[in-house]
Amino acid sequence: MSVDKSSDLKCFLETKVEEFNQPGFIENDPISIPHSFSLKQDIEITGFWAAILAWGQRVTIINKCRELFNMMGNEPYNFILNHSENDLKPLLKFKHRTFNDIDTLYFIEFFKQFYLKHNSFEEAFLMGLAKGDSNVEQSLIVFHNLFFKLHEAPQRTRKHIATPARNSACKRINMFLRWMVRQDNKGVDFGIWKQIKPSQLICPCDVHVDRVARKLGLIERKQTDWKTAVELTQNLKQFDPSDPVKYDFALFGLGVEEKF
Repeated sequence: MSVDKSSDLKCFLETKVEEFNQPGFIENDPISIPHSFSLKQDIEITGFWAAILAWGQRVTIINKCRELFNMMGNEPYNFILNHSENDLKPLLKFKHRTFNDIDTLYFIEFFKQFYLKHNSFEEAFLMGLAKGDSNVEQSLIVFHNLFFKLHEAPQRTRKHIATPARNSACKRINMFLRWMVRQDNKGVDFGIWKQIKPSQLICPCDVHVDRVARKLGLIERKQTDWKTAVELTQNLKQFDPSDPVKYDFALFGLGVEEKF
């Protein structure tokens, strides 16, 4: 990419980031789910769950998340730590796509065991992150192993939590990390996690972002996998080394809102 073209593309993307990284973005996006809560642990739990359930139409994802957390009395952190066996019965009916009651109950048990020992879910992603790491690859690998460390971990639930170890693009977890880590004055991303740097994040590479990024010459790899997400992020770092994933707003907005 020539300097002129690169400069033009940066200006174009910056304009689109400004356009889509606004409070109006929240209502129709799964990020609206954690925005319904104020307690840090509730934001972490609902944000992670909403990101993992984020496949299909956005309106369906949002409705299913509301249904799920309504079953927890809209106090997921309190529910997870203090529920009785009887309280779990309504959750046996919860299903979204291939995510079913077995997965739901395991998520609850994992969160319970984790929060009994830790104050913030950020700690789960710090276990594999070294200070000098250029990105969160090792963090996500260690997190995946941690998530399935409980002896009752169902094999079927593994398909819902991606890992770079399997060369997955890890779209949903990267999106969740963007929500928790990125901080600006726009009000969309939360920025409540302070120990992971925005520069270490990897751009969530969903079908819309992938398509637009290829059209703009930001991806050359034929397939879409972890290496592709890293390639995209490295190219975005040419425009903003400290906050490359802010361009997710531009690429996603162009793909979904403008059908670019």
